[in-house]
Amino acid sequence: MENEEILKKSQKEVSAEGTEDFPLVEVPENERKGFWSISVVLLGFTFFTATMWAGGNLGVSFKFWPDLILLITLGNFLLGAYVAVLGYIAYKTGLSTVLLGRYSFGDWGSKWPDFVLGFTQIGWYAWGTATIAILLTKLLNLPQGWNMPLMIVFGFAFSWTAYVGYRGLEWLSRFSVPLMTILIIWSITIATKDAGGLAGILGIEPTKNMTIAGAITIIFGTFVSGGTQSTNWTRFSKTTFSAVFGSLIAFFIGNGLMIFAGAYGGLVYQEPDIVNVLVKQGLIFWGIVMLFLNIWTTQDNTIYNFSVAGCNFFRTEKRRYFTVGGAAIGTILAILGMYNWLIPWLVLLGTFIPPIGGVIMADFFYKHKMKYPKITKIKFQKFNWAGILGYVAGALIAKYSPGVPPLNGIIGAFIFYVIFDLLFKLFRINNDHVVEGEK
Repeated sequence: MENEEILKKSQKEVSAEGTEDFPLVEVPENERKGFWSISVVLLGFTFFTATMWAGGNLGVSFKFWPDLILLITLGNFLLGAYVAVLGYIAYKTGLSTVLLGRYSFGDWGSKWPDFVLGFTQIGWYAWGTATIAILLTKLLNLPQGWNMPLMIVFGFAFSWTAYVGYRGLEWLSRFSVPLMTILIIWSITIATKDAGGLAGILGIEPTKNMTIAGAITIIFGTFVSGGTQSTNWTRFSKTTFSAVFGSLIAFFIGNGLMIFAGAYGGLVYQEPDIVNVLVKQGLIFWGIVMLFLNIWTTQDNTIYNFSVAGCNFFRTEKRRYFTVGGAAIGTILAILGMYNWLIPWLVLLGTFIPPIGGVIMADFFYKHKMKYPKITKIKFQKFNWAGILGYVAGALIAKYSPGVPPLNGIIGAFIFYVIFDLLFKLFRINNDHVVEGEK
């Protein structure tokens, strides 16, 4: 009788984990998804209005050819490659970024990535909530007093599909990604006509200045926080192909398309704000419908990321509670004016988020030789000092070194993780986790 009760309890716990999308354990094989499922969810994540807004700032700062095209291609290739490597790690382990953080930062040390990643996702959620409210008041000529009530409504409404979980994210993305693609092509076609064709596009001179390093940082920074947490979905991958190429399609091609669309409109109209561009093009009704779906697909992924980070921070499986709580925090930030903070936010993300990914890569490929012990079979050190010191070094390098901060941060964190780990071994300082069954 006692064994039956234990079995029932175990089955109930597994069921709860499945309902909450396995926030504290590996995704089991029977819950893994195929290439198209992973790709659609990730594309829904990267199809985001903020990316177009960031692209608009590039469009007013560079000539179309070759500057703008080369920058967009290079920046998004680097972002896609970074996310694809993390996607491979997630597929091999079945773990999210915050759970991978326990290996690379330690049990207590992983709370820092939890906080940083969760905080940045809330910032994105606030920006998206503010954007849709401001967009509606502008396009529908509503009084400014409508902004706050609309932010409250959308702040909680957007979290619904994230509350459902992976299935909710996939369902919405399958519907919205094709519609957003249509809007992008439509907008580009109108902009080309307004500019006088390709010759007109090539003849437009930029009206603002931006450094190449600053441009790459903005392109990389638009989704480096989300890309670092894309493991929340690539951990569901059935194959290496699904994880790696799904990541590349979303973050190289999908994010690149969004940057390009924003930059194209910014170049033609010398207007970085995508909302104002759509108004000038007369795409009011379809702009509202498609941008609403576009923002929603990123909002639900963003708040999902926050909920997973919250679960690891507090060591609880109640992911849905964090979904609702995060929506409330994001709504408050939206009301406080998050819409005006995008570019400083992107620079911040591009500097301090990538070193987290560099540490995870070093821990997985160098220290553990691409094979992690099961998370339920390991007793973690409170702090993995090689990971923590490697992150600090990477963040300082990203902040103060010349060149492209995100890349400098990733490479610096990887290298210094290896250096510190070797130093600990040289001086016989124990910095290893304990695996059950090992002496």
